Amino acid sequence: MFDNIAPKYDFLNHFLSLGIDKLWRKKAIKILSGYPSDYLLDVATGTGDFAIAASKLKPKKIVGFDISEQMISVGRTKVNRMGLNQMIEFRKGDSEAMPFDNEQFDAITVAFGVRNFENLERGLKEFYRVLKKDGVAVILEFSKPKYFPMKQFYLFYFFKILPFIGRMVSKDSSAYSYLPESVMAFPDDKKFISILQKIGFSQTYQERLTFGIATIYVAQK
Repeated sequence: MFDNIAPKYDFLNHFLSLGIDKLWRKKAIKILSGYPSDYLLDVATGTGDFAIAASKLKPKKIVGFDISEQMISVGRTKVNRMGLNQMIEFRKGDSEAMPFDNEQFDAITVAFGVRNFENLERGLKEFYRVLKKDGVAVILEFSKPKYFPMKQFYLFYFFKILPFIGRMVSKDSSAYSYLPESVMAFPDDKKFISILQKIGFSQTYQERLTFGIATIYVAQK
């Protein structure tokens, strides 16, 4: 599915979120700037937007990791065009079985990716394994607004408007129907925090964004 929508992925992300996704990433990078991040792993990197945003922190190396070859291909083109290919490299693989050493990275970022894990706890255990002691994971993910009227507007937009536009532009009948379904199924808010703590992360907190449409979770090893 992600291979199929890769050519239109960036356009649809920015269009369907009215560009707010860029502000969310900027906020997440501001939080990350308070932690060491010389060696950074961007999981479920997609076309590399989060990795590119993190390049402003001037790390020694960023590895963008994703299971979709076509997404990575778009990301490599963007990174080469921006002259960031010495800092950012891409690797293909499964986030639930990553080919990295224990305690290899100072920090992990992931935007809108953890809800796609087949086994959420297994993927988060991999985060914990490859992070150095005191390393941090900064996770940006969709969440569900709780209060009227944003909750009602959000549900209408997510289930009616967004899938229609997504199908029309991407030409993939399932991709943008899958998005709201995966968000509804994801254990957000305190449920996700409790999973992070169960995995072993010692310091965790969350910051809800834009009336609860998205949330940044911070988990330190």
